[in-house]
Amino acid sequence: MIGFERFAVDKDTPIPLYYQLKLHVQGLIDSEKLKVGDMLPPENDLCGRLGVSRPTVRQAFSELVSDGWLTRQKGKGTFVSRPKIDVRFLQKLESFNDQMRQKGLIPTTKVLSLRKVPGVRQVNEKLELDPGEPLISLMRLRFGDGEPVVRVDTFIPYARYPDMLKQDFERASMYERLESLYGARISRVHREIEAANANRHDAEQLGLEAGGAICLVKTVGYTDADLPVEHSVALYRGDRNKFSIDLYR
Repeated sequence: MIGFERFAVDKDTPIPLYYQLKLHVQGLIDSEKLKVGDMLPPENDLCGRLGVSRPTVRQAFSELVSDGWLTRQKGKGTFVSRPKIDVRFLQKLESFNDQMRQKGLIPTTKVLSLRKVPGVRQVNEKLELDPGEPLISLMRLRFGDGEPVVRVDTFIPYARYPDMLKQDFERASMYERLESLYGARISRVHREIEAANANRHDAEQLGLEAGGAICLVKTVGYTDADLPVEHSVALYRGDRNKFSIDLYR
């Protein structure tokens, strides 16, 4: 049991036992005694070693999984996970590729579909279009160091930007193409964030178990003239992403 040979919980302190174990595991990861991909001892083994109940160990591990320190693999065990990607797009408008590179990750994109579709009432309302106006639908799965991070479903008005159907969005930036082809520079966005659980299809694409936590981010992008250009729905893996914002008085 690497890292647990000399560890013992203190049953005479008011600090909960599970929390003592949680802090110890965090310390092992911070000090790199436990590294990304290392497997934690089985819960039953830790119970016997530490003289605590299984619910105590399970609560510590569950909170560490929720906080992004650990990940569970069904039928295999509990492992140290990669640090969460700190996404700061709540306060800065920049591309996914730039975000990944700033974190030292290699960004890649897989286009799942790019096609013309009939108008969608809720989307057309966001884009200030008549209900019957067709849309371009672009679905992308985006990766950091080969690991799926987010799936983005984007809609843009077909009548305004028909040549967007001809672009290679595995290599090209959608915002850059809108600006270079049509002069449609997106200067501000409105975003809404919700907590959700992945359905089976979304979970398979994102490498999650069905029902896994996701952050659902809805975006409407506007030009300098306040014209809505794109409506996107992004599904961020809850176990691989966190969102930061700085507030000033």
